Amino acid sequence: MKIKTSIVGVGGYTGLELVKMLLNHEIFKISSIYGTEECELDKIHTCLNCVYKKNIEIGDINKISQESELVFLALPHTQGIEYVSKLYNSGVKIVDLSADYRLSHNKYEKYYQTHSDKNNIDNAVYGLIEYNREKIKTTNLVANPGCYPTATLLALLPFLPFLDLSHSIFIDAKSSVSGAGKKLAYNSHFVNINENIFAYSPISHRHSPEIEEQIFKITNKNVSIMFVPHLIPITRGMLISIYARLKEDIDPIMLLKDSYKNEKFIRIRENCVQVKNVAGTHFCDIYATKEGSNIFINSCIDNLLRGASSQAIANANLMFNLKEDLALPKIAYAP
Repeated sequence: MKIKTSIVGVGGYTGLELVKMLLNHEIFKISSIYGTEECELDKIHTCLNCVYKKNIEIGDINKISQESELVFLALPHTQGIEYVSKLYNSGVKIVDLSADYRLSHNKYEKYYQTHSDKNNIDNAVYGLIEYNREKIKTTNLVANPGCYPTATLLALLPFLPFLDLSHSIFIDAKSSVSGAGKKLAYNSHFVNINENIFAYSPISHRHSPEIEEQIFKITNKNVSIMFVPHLIPITRGMLISIYARLKEDIDPIMLLKDSYKNEKFIRIRENCVQVKNVAGTHFCDIYATKEGSNIFINSCIDNLLRGASSQAIANANLMFNLKEDLALPKIAYAP
């Protein structure tokens, strides 16, 4: 059995990662790839020279629905809404890697722009697998989580019942340059980012409401977070440091091990985590320690994989009742 699979938005980093994993997938077969211009894929992603040749087509929604059973939307925010609104009732299963279906309608319009597909926001399942696995299995639309929320939520959620939520939770996040995408910008220009580090959108970053909203949906707890992202001069990877106050005594490592004992892609570390250990993999590494009522929680992921494309593949595997780990990368690039 092969499942006809299309990628819309193949020109970016996440589109490339999807192609690389799908080429090794036992069931999903790439039927079509779509971009903003017609050309050969290996002209845009030269690493595919002599490996895989495929023509990029201009996205035609009717054609996509006819030749696809599964569609990955790897488009910038706001650009996938038209595709979802027209594909949702066609029987195609959709994994959307943008933010277009991650937030409630009101919050999306507050932090992004007007949303024309309100009904399907309610139909979408947030694709954080460890907490929504059963819902993902029965949906036709997955909102693939953002990279910052993925690394933050996986680290923070086990501890929420034991935290003093009268205090804000501080989240210090550091991301690689690939998280900014391929679009040319001053902040990601080599001369600016090389040997440099800086915060951006402190407290007001639009992943903050995504984190808070998912915490409420999963735990029914209202939290106040102070989220501050930073850009660091590495190609891929993301490091999250969380600072909070405990309301009761716990053993952080034992709690994490118990919470994720059945999760093969969550690794509980005995020391602070390192980005090199997850770069190129689907793993999320987590560590935590405390002193008195102060707790420090530390996590890292590959932002292009667990924070985007491999998480999308894992969600699609579940949507088709396949083994969750099919084609997911497990070996880090680091020696």
